[in-house]
Amino acid sequence: MPRIPSTRGRLKDTPVLGQKRVLLAAPRGYCAGVDRAVIAVEKALEHYGSPVYVRKQIVHNIHVVTELEKKGAIFVEEVDEVPPGSHIVFSAHGVSPAVVNAAADRGLQAIDATCPLVTKVHREAVRFARDDFEILLIGHEGHEEVEGTAGEAPEHTTLVGSPDEADTIEVRDPNKVVWLSQTTLSVDETMETVRRLRARFPNLQDPPSDDICYATQNRQVAIKKVAKDADLVIVVGSANSSNSVRLVEVALEYGAKAAYRVDYASEVKQEWLDGVATVGVTSGASVPEELVQELLADLADAGYGDVHPVKTAEEDLIFSLPKELRKGRSGAQDARALGGRTRSND
Repeated sequence: MPRIPSTRGRLKDTPVLGQKRVLLAAPRGYCAGVDRAVIAVEKALEHYGSPVYVRKQIVHNIHVVTELEKKGAIFVEEVDEVPPGSHIVFSAHGVSPAVVNAAADRGLQAIDATCPLVTKVHREAVRFARDDFEILLIGHEGHEEVEGTAGEAPEHTTLVGSPDEADTIEVRDPNKVVWLSQTTLSVDETMETVRRLRARFPNLQDPPSDDICYATQNRQVAIKKVAKDADLVIVVGSANSSNSVRLVEVALEYGAKAAYRVDYASEVKQEWLDGVATVGVTSGASVPEELVQELLADLADAGYGDVHPVKTAEEDLIFSLPKELRKGRSGAQDARALGGRTRSND
């Protein structure tokens, strides 16, 4: 992607008590599912030419969406906005069977860029509904991922939006109930919600494996370690990015004196840095690294050029391209398309 216009020199170098430094969280930024989804749109444009339509934002990041629009992608809210016979990409957040069927009815050529970890939750919902369990889906009302998962088993799903809601939710049969979750939630808050649900429904079943994705968990663990030593935490990420917003909340909960979310370095306010010796920096799972580097450059101009990485995990997971884009491609070609990495998990 093109480099963001520089804002360097905008922030002043002001004196503070103690040595100025940046604690740079790792892991941060793109996860495997986001990487796969963004590249899927780029490859679809290469294969089929413009326009390629995308239902909703492919990932929740304004910069990524803007750059893909420049390349010829057209983002729509619903499939009925797409001319019949066109190519459409389903976003990383997943869609319900109703959306898949609506696209088929219009003769659209669909490319499913749903994150495989979200697909896993969909399959769990289908299986538990088939066994007549009531599904307590922990997540945020209106989020695309929640709508897609609930759409797999609408008659069996009840949304639980917070720990407090867990105290009032009613179920048909307390002996046949299971919880699933949106993949981008706060781990701590989700476990508190589950604790309260289990206090009311002791036979509550767990999902077969964690629903909150590895990337969300890793980024929260990293910012917890950063936050305890930070006067200020800056999270790069968009307002509709659930995992980015959660990082701000986690930073404050774990000791940061202040924490803010920005889309771009230019949104950082001078007063945020007043009296600040240590700045923690991280980014949500849908944020390209160039946005973080732009922020670090601005912070360096303001005297925060001493950058200390804080690494809590290694990430090497990679997902194959959507099957619609894999025809005639080898695994090695997939790896090159996804940045040259060779480990594949699909």
